[in-house]
Amino acid sequence: MVYQFQELGLQDQFVQAVRKMGFVEPTPIQQAAIPALLAGRDVIGQAQTGTGKTAAFMLPLLQGLNPSTHSVQALVLAPTRELAKQVADAASQLGQETSVRILAVYGGQSYTIQKRALGRGVDVVVGTPGRLLDLIRQNELDLSQVSYLVIDEADEMLEMGFVDDVESILKELSADRQIALFSATMPDAIRKLANRYLNSPEKISVNPEQITVAETTQRFYRVREENKMAALIRLLEVEDIDSGLIFVRTKVRSQEIADELSTIGFPADALNGDLNQARREQVLERFRQHSLKILVATDVAARGLDIDDVTHVINYDFPQDAEDYVHRIGRTGRAGKSGVAISLITSRERGIQKQVIAYTKQPVEECVLPTVEEVEKRREERLLQKLSDQLIVGVSPAERKLVEQFGEQGLTPIEIAVAAIRFMRATESKLKAIEIKEPVHEERYKHLEERRSQGNRSKGNWSDRDERRSPKGKGRGRGSDAGMVRLWMNLGNKNGIRPSDVVGAIASEVGIPGKAIGAIEILADHTFVDISEQHVHRVLKESTGKYQLRGQAVLLRLADHTTN
Repeated sequence: MVYQFQELGLQDQFVQAVRKMGFVEPTPIQQAAIPALLAGRDVIGQAQTGTGKTAAFMLPLLQGLNPSTHSVQALVLAPTRELAKQVADAASQLGQETSVRILAVYGGQSYTIQKRALGRGVDVVVGTPGRLLDLIRQNELDLSQVSYLVIDEADEMLEMGFVDDVESILKELSADRQIALFSATMPDAIRKLANRYLNSPEKISVNPEQITVAETTQRFYRVREENKMAALIRLLEVEDIDSGLIFVRTKVRSQEIADELSTIGFPADALNGDLNQARREQVLERFRQHSLKILVATDVAARGLDIDDVTHVINYDFPQDAEDYVHRIGRTGRAGKSGVAISLITSRERGIQKQVIAYTKQPVEECVLPTVEEVEKRREERLLQKLSDQLIVGVSPAERKLVEQFGEQGLTPIEIAVAAIRFMRATESKLKAIEIKEPVHEERYKHLEERRSQGNRSKGNWSDRDERRSPKGKGRGRGSDAGMVRLWMNLGNKNGIRPSDVVGAIASEVGIPGKAIGAIEILADHTFVDISEQHVHRVLKESTGKYQLRGQAVLLRLADHTTN
């Protein structure tokens, strides 16, 4: 049975607000979560991005506020500043019929602005864990009156190393607070966190048997690493991409690919950790307005993005983890619309791809890359469509006169048409004349992939990994964990770094998943960090002082036994 918003127990002003926003009926997560939260129960909600979970937790939150007070009554934790801003914006729209005051706080914004806003009085604070904790410790954010807490994208918090900060904030709240925890997946560490702090929560799961979105068509193409760019260009030539996200492992690669695509005629830009906040917001706005057709992003830079109408997600570099794959492709095929997820798979990536297919239990079709002839045919079709669109408009007197002038110069209609077509084609992208060699047959790599798959860490190690990141833990030297290598970092406590800083810096700058980072031991002037064996070479190659952490150049090397 489908309920209407007014049947969920919402007050009239919120029903009117959702109607103004164009919502006709509540989504499944809203139908289940809103009544439970209005009844004062704690809630654990498992739902993908794009299912309407922001309204599911924000509408009950807003309805329970007393705007006449001058204290913070509700707190929403988000893993990234983009998501914090988006949630705050959504809250403002949902509360447009009330006098509620909402503030978003996140890194990269002036402390002074945020402190002044808090001093004037706000009802709801939406923010990232690090900035919230800083404001709490500076006695600028008083949580004594907070009765409602939301933890949004909890698995992303874990992935980015923020669980310690989240727990520190939870400890600051009174015992009678209400908590809503939402997450796309439920790793063991998140379950344990919920068990410690939530009181008999109502557990809500939307389509738990279906991890990926049914509206998303998933395809993959076998390629050699050296042919990825040529393969990508061919796909961009034949696909009808209105708005596409291309995922890569590193910041450097994101910029290189975006630059090359722009050079050959595809409107593209990069989204990575090198962009300051103003530039980042500019790129995202251009993408939302479709002046940019393609966004090339790293996983870390794309955390928390909530962009509607993404028609295609392309895994230029396949993710190292099944849950990262789910998060990536969850950005298309949303709100009932169809979407396409494409992966370029090298022989080395077949092992993890098989794990992903087993995890998602969704069909992924293997396809053959379009040929040069197919690309040319698609170009002809697009050209004919453009010409047809112009002919439908008709011919103006000025245009007719111009054509007659060409005729007076002795040009035939065919010659005039050919010149016009050449002019139109001058702006077309140029297909690179690169031979795309077929990848080596899979059987040649079968045994290697099996060995690699057996060496991968299981999904059940989430909680252990989180505990090992505690700065209070003691390192056990190189090889302390099977499949891990201990590295030495030149920064420590005196530089003010935290475990989440270490995880964020290495994962973002080098382009490896946060789950590839194990134990972290922060000492006075240096830090030990365990890295998965399969990623050590890449980490050492990239960590030569080219990027910074808290204003200091980061240097990593193998930890020798004398320093452990």
